[in-house]
Amino acid sequence: MKDGRPSAGAQSLGEQRTAILSVAGMRAAEAAAMAAGTPEFALMKRAGEAAADAIRARWSPRETLVLAGPGNNGGDGYVVARALAEAGWPVTVAAAVDAARLRGAAKTAAESWAGRTVSLASAPVENAALVVDALFGTGLARALKPEIQAVLARAEATGAPLVAIDLPSGLAGDTGRASAYAPRCILTITFQTKKPAHVLEPGRRLCGEIVVADIGLIGAGQGTRLFENDPALWLDRFPWPRPDIHKHARGRLAVVAGNMWSGGAARLSARAGLRIGAGLVTLLSGSDALAVNAGHLEAVMLQPFDSDIELEEAAANADAAVIGPAAGINHDTYLNLMALARTGAALVIDADALTVFRDDPAVLFSALDRDDVLTPHVGEFERVFPGLLASSPERVTAARKAAERAGAVVLLKGPDTVVAAPDGRVCVNTRTTPWLATAGSGDVLSGFIGGLLAQGMETFEAAAAAVWIHSQAALNFGPGLIAEDLPDLAPAVLKDLLARAGG
Repeated sequence: MKDGRPSAGAQSLGEQRTAILSVAGMRAAEAAAMAAGTPEFALMKRAGEAAADAIRARWSPRETLVLAGPGNNGGDGYVVARALAEAGWPVTVAAAVDAARLRGAAKTAAESWAGRTVSLASAPVENAALVVDALFGTGLARALKPEIQAVLARAEATGAPLVAIDLPSGLAGDTGRASAYAPRCILTITFQTKKPAHVLEPGRRLCGEIVVADIGLIGAGQGTRLFENDPALWLDRFPWPRPDIHKHARGRLAVVAGNMWSGGAARLSARAGLRIGAGLVTLLSGSDALAVNAGHLEAVMLQPFDSDIELEEAAANADAAVIGPAAGINHDTYLNLMALARTGAALVIDADALTVFRDDPAVLFSALDRDDVLTPHVGEFERVFPGLLASSPERVTAARKAAERAGAVVLLKGPDTVVAAPDGRVCVNTRTTPWLATAGSGDVLSGFIGGLLAQGMETFEAAAAAVWIHSQAALNFGPGLIAEDLPDLAPAVLKDLLARAGG
C-alpha cells in the first residue's frame, strides 16, 4: 500500500501554479519582495495596471467610478483610475479619506492621480457605467461601516458591472465569509495567487470571474499546503496504462453492495471504477441479491458473500475497495468495513459506512491508514467529526483537522469540495456545477476514487483527480444530468487529460 505522502524535495511546478496563500502569507511574500529591493509602490503600480488591463480587456471605455479606500487597496484603486484615464476612459475617484491622510505607497498613488475626486459619501454611483471596488480588498477582518456598506449596496443596485480589486470589500480573505455584507461582483482581480476567499463559498460566488495577475512576487506560494484543485496539481501522477499492461495489472477494485433492493448505488460505484481505468472490478453482494445484480452487470464481475469473514476472503486480492453506498446503517456494515480494513486494500468509505460509526468514530479511525479516503457530505461529516464545523466553520480548517484526527484523507463534499490529507495538504475544488445535485452522483465519485486508488495513484492526488473529473464530466453534460450518465462521460474527460499530459 502507498502511504499517500508527497515525495520529498522542492514544491512541484504544479503546486506552485495552484497555490493558495492566506492573507498573512501574501503579506509575507510582499514583504520579502520589498526586502529584496522592490519598492512598495512598484508592486502597487504593477497591481493597479494589471487590474486596469483586465478591465479594458472586457469593456469599452465608459463612465467609471473608482471607490478608493484608506489603505493599500485604495492605492491600487488610484493606479487603476490613472491607467484607465490615460487610456481615454472618463474616471472619477470617490475617496474614503483625503489623500493627505494616506501613507506610504497609497499616498504616492493618490498624489499621482490628477483627475476628478469626490468624497465617498457623495459618490455618484447612479451615474457610473462601471464601478471599481478598491475599498478594502483583503485588508478588512470586520464588518463594513454602515455608510460604506450603503455606498456599495447602491452601486450593486444600479446593475452596472462591479469590479473588485483583490476581494469584494467586506469578505474575510481567509474564510470567504462576510461579517454582514459584501457586494456581488462580476469580476475580481487578485494578485500572484488566489486567497482562500476566492475558492470558498460564499466568497467564490461573490467574486464572479477571478483573474490572477502576476506582479512579480517570485517564490510566492512556496511551501504552502493549500491549493486549488487543478490537473496541474496531480496530472503528472495520473496512472496512465503502459503499452504492455494487462487487466490484472491495471488494478483490482472491490465494491460492497447493499441488500437486493438498494444495490443501485454500489453498481454506480462499480461502473465508475471501471470507466476510470481499473482493470478488474468486482461487486461483492449478498447471495440473496445475486440475481438482481447479475441482471444489471456486464463487464463488472459479481461475487457473493454472506458474512464478514466471507467478505474478507472475497476482497483479499483487491487493491482498493468502496464501501458505504446504500450499504445500510446496521451492524453488518460495521463488520464489513472492519473486514475490508484487514485486507490491506485502500478503502473509500462513504455514506452509510460513515454514519454507522456516529456513536464511536474512534473505532472507525483505528481501522484506517493514510491510504484510505472518507467522503462525507456536511451531515455525515458532523456525525463522524462532531463539533469540528462548529469550532472551525471555515471548511479548509475543519477538513484539515478531520484528516489529522482520522489519519486518512478526508473529502468534504459540497459546492466547494475540500480534500485534506493527514500531512496537512489541502485542495479546494472550484470547478463545480449545480447539475451534480442529483441522487447517486456521490456514489459515482466514490467509484472514481476507488478506481484510481486501485491503479496505484497516491491517495490525496486520487481524491483530487476524481473530484475534478467528476465535476468536469457534469459540466460537459449540463442540464438533465443524472448519476447514470456520469461514468460514461468520464472517457471524454480522460481523453482531454491525456492530451494535456502529452498523449
